[in-house]
Amino acid sequence: MGAGLIKRYFPGMDQISAQRFEQLEELYIYWNERINVISRKDLSNLYVNHILHSLSLAKLIRFTPGENALDLGTGGGFPGIPLAILNPDVKFTLLDARGKKIKVVENIAGTLSLNNVEPVHGRAEEFRGAFNYIFSRAVGSFSGLVELSGGKLIAGIAARDVHGLYSLKGGDLSGELASWKNKVRIYNIGEFFQEDYFQTKRIVFLPAREFPLI
Repeated sequence: MGAGLIKRYFPGMDQISAQRFEQLEELYIYWNERINVISRKDLSNLYVNHILHSLSLAKLIRFTPGENALDLGTGGGFPGIPLAILNPDVKFTLLDARGKKIKVVENIAGTLSLNNVEPVHGRAEEFRGAFNYIFSRAVGSFSGLVELSGGKLIAGIAARDVHGLYSLKGGDLSGELASWKNKVRIYNIGEFFQEDYFQTKRIVFLPAREFPLI
């Protein structure tokens, strides 16, 4: 298991990225003892439940060098840090309102020399920026997430088909997405990874070109 699992699903990664993934377990164990960023009972499943789950987005998106992404409510750095390791030519802004969580992100990104990561302590409602992608993992309802993302996506003719809002979700989404069903695309993460954990996990994608004016 561990970093070898990441290599199995992403065999084309370079050696520097592979080494960074190997370091993540030790770093998260260290910081979790000081600042609780991951449930202690879940820490033993770090590579499946957090790192590989984050990297499901990399199975869906072919990033272009120079693009930028916002990880909205990053917590301890998911999905931003794993995606930044795998895509060193893409800039990732990791935003969270909880200063302790951002402290962890800052230290892990610094230890790994992730120069493409910018940790930001702040509230989504007050944050301003223009991004090709917005990612979220376990951040409220989808409608609430769309509202928080308003004005932060680069839309119009500058938007590629893959640009937009991506939300990592689990369970029954029929009620939550009822008002969005004609605009979103839903992807089953179990089609990317064979572990049982992913059988109920989904990626909900709202393209930038479909984004409501807020």
